Amino acid sequence: MKLETIDYRAPDAAAKFVASLRETGFGVLSNHPIQQSLVEDIYADWYAFFQEGDKEAFLFKPETQDGFFPATVSETAKGHTVKDIKEYYHVYPWGRIPDSLRDKILAYYTNANALAAELLGWIEEHSPKDVKALFNEPLPKMIENSDKTLLRVLHYPPMTGSEEPGAIRAAAHEDINLITVLPAANEPGLQVKAKDGTWLDVPSDFGNLIINIGDMLQEASGGYFPSTSHRVINPEGMDKTKSRISLPLFLHPRPDVVLSERYTADSYLMERLRELGVI
Repeated sequence: MKLETIDYRAPDAAAKFVASLRETGFGVLSNHPIQQSLVEDIYADWYAFFQEGDKEAFLFKPETQDGFFPATVSETAKGHTVKDIKEYYHVYPWGRIPDSLRDKILAYYTNANALAAELLGWIEEHSPKDVKALFNEPLPKMIENSDKTLLRVLHYPPMTGSEEPGAIRAAAHEDINLITVLPAANEPGLQVKAKDGTWLDVPSDFGNLIINIGDMLQEASGGYFPSTSHRVINPEGMDKTKSRISLPLFLHPRPDVVLSERYTADSYLMERLRELGVI
């Protein structure tokens, strides 16, 4: 089994995309409307920021969770004890962003949000009636005017050989949000766990767009759409000397959105952030 790439412009793209999400928790799109040159510029500009920029001037604030997170405070995935090998920057339109990087990253944020709303519409349209009935409001409406949607600029540094035993770039985890939108990174390594427990490589052709289900959509759909474990494995051979830049957009509903009888979006997020130890 492998993940197939779906042509966004094909007449049956929506149906195939939602079927892939249902089967694997992931969907991969080609020929999508996100401008590739914009993504390439962001990768280059933020790579320079992580190498030479005044990162510490933008050190994250625990109360707002925006800004730069150094490797020393990087996440430890739920169920793991070793920190991931990465540093990252949290971009919110209302948050702190270096002036020279602001325009392009916010243009991407806006464009990717618009596409995400369309994809959530596809998901709703191709959900069975009983699953649709579980949604307390239309899926695209859940993210309208949400100030919680997070764009994370990730930098996985080159491997040095001195990493903590057992550490990998991103240990197996599930995302918290509704869906995640991710341009294929400049290096491979992303894998998703299949139903049989094996790990599948996610197609990483530069220009693809990778979308995966998060825990909130799994909760809102009564488990119909699976939030599957995924990870970023360490590179081998010459690839060890390369950095990896990644640009996931985590689509979060407004805090007041009711996901299920058990959770609002806010109560779910707070529970998970406490589990991760970031609040």
